[in-house]
Amino acid sequence: MSNTQESKIQAEYITKCSELIREKYTQAPSFFIQNAGCQMNSLQTETVAGIMKQIGYQVVDKEEAADVVIYNTCTVRENANQKIYGHLGHLKSIKKHKPEMKIVLFGCMMQEPEVIDKIQKDYGFVDLVFGTHNFHKFPELFFRSLNTNGQIIDIWKESDEIVEGMPADRKYSFKTGVNIMYGCNNFCSYCIVPYVRGREKSREPEDILREIKDLVADGVTEVMLLGQNVNSYGKTLEHPVTFASLLQQIEQIEGLRRIRFMTSHPKDLSDELIEVMAKSNKICHHLHLPMQSGSSRILKIMNRRYDKEKYLELVSKIRQAIPDISLTTDIIVGFPGETEEDFQDTLDVVNQVGFDTAFTFIYSKRTGTPAARMENQIPGDVVKDRFDRLLALVQEKGREASSRFLGTVQEILVEEESKEKGIYTGRTQYNLLVHFPGCKDLIGKYVKVKLDTCKGFYYFGSLAE
Repeated sequence: MSNTQESKIQAEYITKCSELIREKYTQAPSFFIQNAGCQMNSLQTETVAGIMKQIGYQVVDKEEAADVVIYNTCTVRENANQKIYGHLGHLKSIKKHKPEMKIVLFGCMMQEPEVIDKIQKDYGFVDLVFGTHNFHKFPELFFRSLNTNGQIIDIWKESDEIVEGMPADRKYSFKTGVNIMYGCNNFCSYCIVPYVRGREKSREPEDILREIKDLVADGVTEVMLLGQNVNSYGKTLEHPVTFASLLQQIEQIEGLRRIRFMTSHPKDLSDELIEVMAKSNKICHHLHLPMQSGSSRILKIMNRRYDKEKYLELVSKIRQAIPDISLTTDIIVGFPGETEEDFQDTLDVVNQVGFDTAFTFIYSKRTGTPAARMENQIPGDVVKDRFDRLLALVQEKGREASSRFLGTVQEILVEEESKEKGIYTGRTQYNLLVHFPGCKDLIGKYVKVKLDTCKGFYYFGSLAE
């Protein structure tokens, strides 16, 4: 079935659901939705929220007040699963008093067979469960759920289908994410994502360009292109296209001011991409380049397919072409078998690169991945000591890197009013957060701000004359 036919079918189900809702309720029913995990999950949460609003539901911020409770789940870390079970325990008592309440679970966690077994066995009161591969079927599944009292579980092992044109309820009117591909082919030994998101599949460039043009027509000026590994975009297409070439096409879209993307895998970052970034007027000078470890030995066991030297070489090449680039990274501490010497290699890379920010994680044993079965799991106290040392260095280097902008005037896209009244928040093209006194009219606009005080990972500034 073509993807246009599928989106028409789902649009019909949205209409059927809204007819049912109008018959059943005298005033608009409500839904609560909670997102966990990556930015791709956030986009899917926005899509489900958009569909719910089209059906006729209004959003509320407490489960207790909702007619429908929806959780978009993440399974990257085992404790994410435990949190969901905790929420379900809480909902069980609410549902006793509100038997009409519908509970919906979807996302990565639902792709795990043992999770489904547990939901069937222990959480029979959950109404609808679906996964990552049939996400586009949500209106149809929700319609079935509205007409059923029993539990509906609909999980696909895989799918090549990419359905375009689903509605979304965007958090910001002026910036949003755009999926350019789904799935992952990398099989890093610590990561569950390829098992729950499936194999890599890229969207057609025409569909991506059409979506971005529509978003720009609707007021969007900044897009974040999303994929598990954007650098390998286009390899699965009938007529392969490189990620760099896609960026050049997106740059031509009138009215689009800023282009961001994540995540980049170092093994696939091409010279062509570096060149396109260096020449571009719209691609932000910020690159998230997950390192994971500075030890070549550990990187090999992680199946990352680059080593310490290659990573440093790549950073040097990027900095040569784009001297003002902001580099951020992910680092895992305490991977099975990591020695003090391996850890020193990680500290060495952090010292040499001077990342603007590094997201540091204690290795979390993820059932279902090769790393979880490895011997030499590191004792907790050793990991904690290494984590604290790494964090101290990351913060010191981050402050140094961020302070290079002190006293400069930067263009900020204003996002929202902060918790402090009259203080507004936005980001530079380098993804640096800036707070400054302003007014509501500035939200969604690009303004020039002088960076007066460096607070480490963010700045206080004032509107430039």
